[in-house]
Amino acid sequence: MDFPEELKYSKEHVWVRIERDTAVIGITDFAQEELGIVSGIELPDEGDELEQDDSVGSVEGRKTVADIYAPFSGTVKSVNHEVIDNPALVNDDPYDGGWLVEISLDDPDELKGLMSADDYVDYVENRD
Repeated sequence: MDFPEELKYSKEHVWVRIERDTAVIGITDFAQEELGIVSGIELPDEGDELEQDDSVGSVEGRKTVADIYAPFSGTVKSVNHEVIDNPALVNDDPYDGGWLVEISLDDPDELKGLMSADDYVDYVENRD
């Protein structure tokens, strides 16, 4: 599995790439593997306001449907419509073509609860 060092990670298996005052999020390589072949994705609308830990949408895999939770508060600036039309992008390229939404950062302090790649690897390896 791949966990790029430049990203941050949540316990809900969401990755975060910070780009100035916004962040791009998606699900991790671990999450897409656990889901199996991704067959459907529901995402919020651009302009939707989210609070930390709100559901951002869901990802449907062969094995289950999983909610995606916002790792921080903000407003949805952009939605990856390509991944809605072709959900398998999440399996093929979870960190680039398979990104889900771009959200403005209301409170950058909320990012302090995210994990580094090394911490996320430890978290995944030691989960029950």
